[in-house]
Formats: sequence, C-alpha cells, structure tokens
Amino acid sequence: MVKNCTPHPVVVRMGEKEIVLPPCGIVPRVGTVETPAGEIDGIPCVTQTLGDVEGLPTPEPGVYYLVSSLVFQASDRHDLVCPDTGKTCIRDNQGRITAVTRLIRK
Repeated sequence: MVKNCTPHPVVVRMGEKEIVLPPCGIVPRVGTVETPAGEIDGIPCVTQTLGDVEGLPTPEPGVYYLVSSLVFQASDRHDLVCPDTGKTCIRDNQGRITAVTRLIRK
C-alpha cells in the first residue's frame, strides 16, 4: 500500500493503466537552519543547511509513504518512495508534469 504524503494527487501512468494516489493529509517537511550571510547590493542573504525531516508517519508493515524528493533524500528510511520526475515523466504542452511512470525507492 502507498500513502501519498504530498499536498497534491500523484498520477502514476503505466501504459493504459492509471493510478491516482490522493493526498493522505500528512505532509512531512525538511527543516532548514539559516545563518546570516551579509548582503549583496543591500539585499540580505543567508546560508541554509538542511535539518531534520519533520512530520513523517510512524512506519507501518506493508505501507510505503510517497514523499517529496527532498524528504526522500534527507531520510534513511526504506519505507519511503518519491515520484520519478526525471526523463520518464509525462508533461503537458506547457512542460508541467501530469503523471509519472514510476517511483523511486531505496
């Protein structure tokens, strides 16, 4: 079972078959740590480093959590997947992703 922990439906298209994964209402995020880094032309700047993943559900047997690629990369959990938005995704004529054809897992 896959629970979609993103804020929007994810469409997975495999040939003629299409699976729509609706959001489950849980949206994990990666925290950031900001440090002031002076100014450029009077515009304030900061440096950012990635912090901890916040809001991930507790692992459940047989359940995979679909998360953003940033959350996926920041976590070492093996029950997370993310949409493959690379060269195999499907885009509309304006370049927006309308579906993916596969998921990425660890």
